[in-house]
Amino acid sequence: MIDYALSPLTWLLVGVLVHALAGRRRWLAQAGAALMLAATVLMTPLAANLLVHAVESRAPSPQACAAATPDYLVVLAGGVEREPANAADVGALAAVGVRRLEAAIERFRHAPRARLLIVGRGNYAVPESELLAHLARDLGVPAEAIRTERASTTTWQNARYAAALDAPPPQRFWLVTSALHMARALIAFRSAGFDPCPLVSDSVYAAPGGIGYFLPRTSALRKSETALHEIVGGAAYRLRASPHAHRGAHPAELP
Repeated sequence: MIDYALSPLTWLLVGVLVHALAGRRRWLAQAGAALMLAATVLMTPLAANLLVHAVESRAPSPQACAAATPDYLVVLAGGVEREPANAADVGALAAVGVRRLEAAIERFRHAPRARLLIVGRGNYAVPESELLAHLARDLGVPAEAIRTERASTTTWQNARYAAALDAPPPQRFWLVTSALHMARALIAFRSAGFDPCPLVSDSVYAAPGGIGYFLPRTSALRKSETALHEIVGGAAYRLRASPHAHRGAHPAELP
């Protein structure tokens, strides 16, 4: 429900409805028109990539960890495109999760003693972490170097459930996720008592190019939705992680 509320497409439809029902109330008609305009702008690559850049720029540089490079990697699952048939059905994995795993494996190959912890269950019976672990083995990572966490369904849970494992990660490790997701993931893991080093797997920012950059596109809509999701989710996580937050409260359940 939260994601629907954050979608510019929802704002556009609400704006159309408000404008249609405004009648002689000019201020209401203007409000509806303004909402339609804002939603349309957010569906252009120009606005979407400005939002994406604002979120991705919050991800700190990995150079902060250059002096003491960890040999442990925590990889956050990135979703699936469909329900997987079994743990070997790696074709069900979303591209973003595969890119995260590839970035982790690249770092692993430069540190043979490294260990991988892949976290995240997802919404289906077969945990996403198991799919990624299967793919990691296919790509040459020894099975004994891989662990999985198979219960968490949100980023906040990723951190909490990793900390609750029988053999949790060390305090300092490489946290592997997308640039768009990194700032929120760092909040969650720092709040759980870790001191992670950011390892960005990929960026979705696209620089200006051509007239199409200023015209609404479905790809731009998806970018705006994801960026707004991260902005609101980051604010909710910062509030939850605040030392003044109520201990019994729960963060917004954003993936």
